Amino acid sequence: MPEVDESEKEKQFYTDIPAKSKPFFLKGCNSLDWGMKNRLSRIFNPRSGKTVMLAIDHGYFQGPTTGLERVDVTILPLLQYADTLMLTRGILRTIVPPTYDKGIVLRASGGPSILNELSNEQIAIDIDEAIRLNVSAMAVQVFIGGQFETQSVHNMTRLVDWGNRYGIPVLGVTAVGKEMARDAKYMRLASRIIAELGVTYVKTYYVPEDFDTVVASCPVPIVIAGGKKMPELDALAMAYNAIQDGASGVDMGRNIFQSESPVAMIKAIRKVVHDGVKPKEAYDFFLTEKSKARKG
Repeated sequence: MPEVDESEKEKQFYTDIPAKSKPFFLKGCNSLDWGMKNRLSRIFNPRSGKTVMLAIDHGYFQGPTTGLERVDVTILPLLQYADTLMLTRGILRTIVPPTYDKGIVLRASGGPSILNELSNEQIAIDIDEAIRLNVSAMAVQVFIGGQFETQSVHNMTRLVDWGNRYGIPVLGVTAVGKEMARDAKYMRLASRIIAELGVTYVKTYYVPEDFDTVVASCPVPIVIAGGKKMPELDALAMAYNAIQDGASGVDMGRNIFQSESPVAMIKAIRKVVHDGVKPKEAYDFFLTEKSKARKG
């Protein structure tokens, strides 16, 4: 039997202190369930409200991408500097140590390779698999304006239903086809549609003109894709400008793991995203860290 509380110490109910109810730190996420918010807190840093996602899922449609030929050699040294990893279940199971305690964003759609029509994707996992792998979110590609637009939207809404049922966020990734203009008008269209249909947050491309309108018209957090490899200073400037325009972080891959010094680059990106460091200062930091790595 439990012991009766017989303490002679006077009980303290702190009637003079009102109960606190703080809003959740991410845009549009205050009404989500506790488990969903907890998973999002493994992706986004609660202190800054931002995230540095490391995207290494390229191989799901284009095979051994440059810089990802040996994930165990090139990517594992970067894990401690990423807020979360975006990857496939194959790489997660075979290479990532189970002691990794940060967020995992699991690629949940796939099908065609670069040899075929990329928009013809299907859901590539089952919700049981996402639960079994203890992921923080599931990522799905959505091809607004693509040949298989409706199919990709249906993939997304099915994942959203599963995610809502089990408390797992869904990242909607806006895919831009070869014939589509990468401008604010298209990004507003694609981001708003997938947010309206239930994704927890959006990944889209940064555009220099009017990106703030893309963020403003999207009711959930936006992270930007890194895109093709560019000079380090340009990548840092893109990240900085996106954050200044309201983005909640970056999901960078090639601009980190294809850098001359990937560890130095991800450290520099962290300074831009979490600390608001300007591009030139972050680039000088990158050069210093790169020099240290060579001497080491």
